[in-house]
Amino acid sequence: MNVLIVAVGSMGDLVPYTGLATRLREAGHAVAVATYERFAAVVRRTGAEVRVIPGDPAAEGEWTQAPNSAGAMRRITSGTVALGEHIYAVAEPSDDLILLCQSAICGVHAADRLGIPSAGVFFEPMHPTAAHPPSYLGTGRSLGAVGNRLTGRLVLALGGRLMRGPVRVLRRRLGLPAQSGRALAARMADWPILHAYSPSVLPRPSDWPSALDVTGYLWPSITSPGWTPPADLADFLDAGEPPVFVGFGSRAMSDTESRRVVGIVEEALSRAGVRGVIQAGWARLAGRSAHTFTIRETLTPHDWLFPRMAAVVHHMGAGTAAAGLRAGVPSVGVPILGAQPFWAARIAGLGAGPAPVPYRKLSTTRLADAITAAVSYRSYRDTAAALSERIAGEDGAGAIVTVLDRLVDGDPTGIPPSFPPGAAAKEP
Repeated sequence: MNVLIVAVGSMGDLVPYTGLATRLREAGHAVAVATYERFAAVVRRTGAEVRVIPGDPAAEGEWTQAPNSAGAMRRITSGTVALGEHIYAVAEPSDDLILLCQSAICGVHAADRLGIPSAGVFFEPMHPTAAHPPSYLGTGRSLGAVGNRLTGRLVLALGGRLMRGPVRVLRRRLGLPAQSGRALAARMADWPILHAYSPSVLPRPSDWPSALDVTGYLWPSITSPGWTPPADLADFLDAGEPPVFVGFGSRAMSDTESRRVVGIVEEALSRAGVRGVIQAGWARLAGRSAHTFTIRETLTPHDWLFPRMAAVVHHMGAGTAAAGLRAGVPSVGVPILGAQPFWAARIAGLGAGPAPVPYRKLSTTRLADAITAAVSYRSYRDTAAALSERIAGEDGAGAIVTVLDRLVDGDPTGIPPSFPPGAAAKEP
């Protein structure tokens, strides 16, 4: 089968798909990954074909500076038409299946225009359920079964309303007939989505449609066995007790905000009596004290770094949250927007770390208290270690490959009933 994976966003959004691309190729499928030129070298390491989508991930990531989740959604949808056209341009008639990341969901229209089956491989849940609040509500606090389901429907409806205009334009430009909001909602209700997070962290809700499944995490194929740390980082780690990692991923910050955050972080680490490893990220954070080390290298593998930490403090992006759980160390969430508050609350609720410190309330005292709790309370370490063991027994990429292999073989066992029926095997 010829599989096209569309993965846009930040480096953290992309790298889990490198693991999926590798496993698909090992299973005999031909794989192409559509992403930005800036990430092309990373994809080529997997042996997959690269198809370049125009754009600058840093510019595309400006949504992270939105004041709230609604503002972030508006900024994301503003690029819907262009992204949909780019996906249409890079897809090829020989593609049998298009797998779309969450940010590229508009690609379903490009796939429809080309007559190619499509499915989602997402890192957060989007469908309403009584089991938990909507991930993009900006809170991880449950509203009760009725409240969760109702707000989930409202959030989904809001997203649909924001997308309605761009989708109308996109479909017209692709030569597709106009589609009412109700028809589009009905079409997407049966669209298959494989959720690449751990069922040990967030089980599949029993009230979800059969087209939705939870497979387990995807792990980057760029991992520690072939990676050597810079000498100065290795020396810093060897010079004392395990430090605490601090990073905010693809959150862009002004120079003023970056300096303010670094000041809070370094003082909090000092009060907690621990050393720190600060990841510069898109915020360009730069530690100044002797008890911190700043990582400026983009591709420092979390699977190498995090197990060497006493705890990890981060924004709770899906990939970083998964890496922290995989490492088996306590996590301190400093969520900003989007699904980050949801994952922060979920991980704290499981007992793998203290209560989150929302970014908008970030202070030296709050962060110092959270770090102190994370490194001091044995219960957090024990719970994180137990979760790590359960996650180690899961294989998200393998589960997705199995679904595709059964699809090729014509065996419906374990395949969501609405999974693309038109995909067929071809010689790679």
